[in-house]
Amino acid sequence: MGEAPVTEDGTVTRSAEYVGSFPVDDRCLDDQIEQLHTQLTSLTACKRRRPVCLKFSLKGVKIYNEDETTLLMAHALRRVSLSTARPTDAQFAFVSHNPGSTNAQLYCHVFKARHARAAQFLNLLLCRCFQLFYLEKHPEEAQEEAAGSTPQRNPSLLNRGFPLSVSALVSFRRAPFQGLLLSTKKTKMSGDDSQDEVFPTSSPSLMRKKVIRTKGLRSGAYRSFTFTPAKQSIHREHLLVSQGKDQDKMPVRRSRAPSLAETEEALAQAVWSWAGIATDSSYSLLADDVLGSYLLCQHPKKPKCGSLIIHVTSGLTTHLIKNTRKGNFLLQKCKMEFSSIAELIEHYTDTQDELPCLLSCARVNHCYEWEEKANTQQAAKLHKSPNKARVTHKKEWV
Repeated sequence: MGEAPVTEDGTVTRSAEYVGSFPVDDRCLDDQIEQLHTQLTSLTACKRRRPVCLKFSLKGVKIYNEDETTLLMAHALRRVSLSTARPTDAQFAFVSHNPGSTNAQLYCHVFKARHARAAQFLNLLLCRCFQLFYLEKHPEEAQEEAAGSTPQRNPSLLNRGFPLSVSALVSFRRAPFQGLLLSTKKTKMSGDDSQDEVFPTSSPSLMRKKVIRTKGLRSGAYRSFTFTPAKQSIHREHLLVSQGKDQDKMPVRRSRAPSLAETEEALAQAVWSWAGIATDSSYSLLADDVLGSYLLCQHPKKPKCGSLIIHVTSGLTTHLIKNTRKGNFLLQKCKMEFSSIAELIEHYTDTQDELPCLLSCARVNHCYEWEEKANTQQAAKLHKSPNKARVTHKKEWV
């Protein structure tokens, strides 16, 4: 489906067909999900649909007509309780209070997408809005990301052409010779008097034999006879200072701020892994989500392996994701192999197999507020000043 087009204010626009809405009973979350899927199934054959434009942002969801000239509905994100999809029937739906409503009645708004992937994409957009909205409300629970610093290591004088004391011929041969070793016979390069003086021979082994014959080395160790330990320490200090200056000049790589402007694959990975939220917080949020909701993360006991954590009736269960010799993915205690994580998720969303339950497309808005604060405050002001004939209403997301 490509990348989600995004405007400067972070709004993503997608098209769909509005089917209608129906009231949702005040039940527990699992019963509400069951009711939603029953009603969505009954609306599959509904032919009364209206082309609309949906705009997603961290403020909420706006529904316009097909030409984007008339605003039909506007739902603040804090008033949307959950989002779901049925890709098999290309349906997308979310549950919210009606704008400006003071009662506790919830309504499910149903949309028909062009195809299954489009419906799933709409659901992923709203689910990602929930996650980013939670990060905005709870910045202390954001995942700590290390700044992209370069690996630290001590500077080597060998890298700058300074041969250090070495104790093996192989190390001696690796040392670069850039005019640092002086021979008994000085020769100058023809045509250039400023060139460094070097050994007349280019072979390290012949040079070694010559030094030994002239008794330049009295032991088996090959020492640097051009630099004393004091000089070596001075050069090392200069290198440490220069390296520190270079690191200060290096730009710090900062992690990119989370956004809705992602490709379909990147958006799915962000929603599945709860990107940006700390792992411990993700566990807590997952435990309060719908049955079948899941989290992709590193395995708690095997950091090099991935895991799929699923919310089941008994709590959270962890399934190790294995890599086969063919490069496929395989859930622990399961037989099916998949070429990608997306195929694995898609399969277990439709087929339970060895899992305790189906994976769910639905997600809860953990910053959902069932009370309408704006209307409550306005009602309190009207109660305190009943003689005022006119009341100005501020236009905002409701």
